[in-house]
Amino acid sequence: MNARTSQPIRLFLCGDVMTGRGIDQILPHPGNPVLYEPYVRDARDYVRLAERTHGPIPRKAAWDYVWGDALPELERAAPDLRIINLETSITNSDDYWPGKGINYRMHPRNIGCLTAARIGCCALANNHVLDWGCEGLAETLRTLDAAGIAHCGAGADLGRASAPAVIEVSGKGRVLVFSLAMESSGVPSQWAATAKRPGVHLLSGPSKQSLQRITRLITSGNHSEDLIVVSIHWGGNWGHVILPDELAFARGLLENGAHIVHGHSSHHAKAIEIHDGRLALFGCGDFINDYEGIGGHEAYRGDLALMILADLEPESGSLSGLRIVPLQSRRFRLCRVSGADARWLCDLLNQWGATHGMSASLLPDQSLELTSEV
Repeated sequence: MNARTSQPIRLFLCGDVMTGRGIDQILPHPGNPVLYEPYVRDARDYVRLAERTHGPIPRKAAWDYVWGDALPELERAAPDLRIINLETSITNSDDYWPGKGINYRMHPRNIGCLTAARIGCCALANNHVLDWGCEGLAETLRTLDAAGIAHCGAGADLGRASAPAVIEVSGKGRVLVFSLAMESSGVPSQWAATAKRPGVHLLSGPSKQSLQRITRLITSGNHSEDLIVVSIHWGGNWGHVILPDELAFARGLLENGAHIVHGHSSHHAKAIEIHDGRLALFGCGDFINDYEGIGGHEAYRGDLALMILADLEPESGSLSGLRIVPLQSRRFRLCRVSGADARWLCDLLNQWGATHGMSASLLPDQSLELTSEV
């Protein structure tokens, strides 16, 4: 892995970061609030809904406002690289994708919302990055490039959409992040990048053919000394079931060069597995969104956001430590959770651990430590 130190490489990973729509409206440079949804036509309505639920939300909030208690925790943890699934277009484009129903966008001048958290890499293969058309995607890529934020999973053609982001970790080697989406997450088939068309790195599903394709991408370059993260947007919004082909796909990736499978799309946490010393996250849940006050599916606790802090050995890439910090969104800002909520999440992770080779322990600071049982 081009390792030059014995110190572990620490990664911060989380699920969907949606800084568009209502979030965009409270930032210093709110964009056009017009929406083309069946029931909501003004993005500011999402702000008002959240305020009716939890109280006033500042307007023209500071760049770091939405990250809340996540930022001091990140400073304490000092990860070498911060990886998110950016589930919004960053654009002024009004060319919304017709018939899609939900279209997220953040004004490009609000990019400070991401740089305030020192995000190092954005996975873009998801079902919202082309909400405002190909020009919206192009502006998203330009804005991230100008801010110095690496990205992967979407691009001007399939070659660029499927290429990894390559990040040098000072003194420790390189991390490569591959980003892909599957149709089960709601990505329109027309969004698939081709040799002549911009779009996302899209696979039909977690088949053996898809596994072979991604394995070839991982092994085609000289990556034997690099740490490999495969970020996957897959599955529906709700439900804890991990399908057998998803389990086989994740394990196949870990057995063929990947060190972490970073799964997302579900609005809540899903199972975690440590397979042969490597980490599979099947669904990281939402991290930042504007869903406060929207009813339905409360039992899944989609309001809980997970900060995932993974330590990997620099030589082997094997997992040497895993800690989760639970947070909760209130007034569009991440806050530490109560002891009861932390215990609920710990119990849930241990229920999954019975079949996924993992156990969770609640630490005094209400974070969770996860270890392999096999």
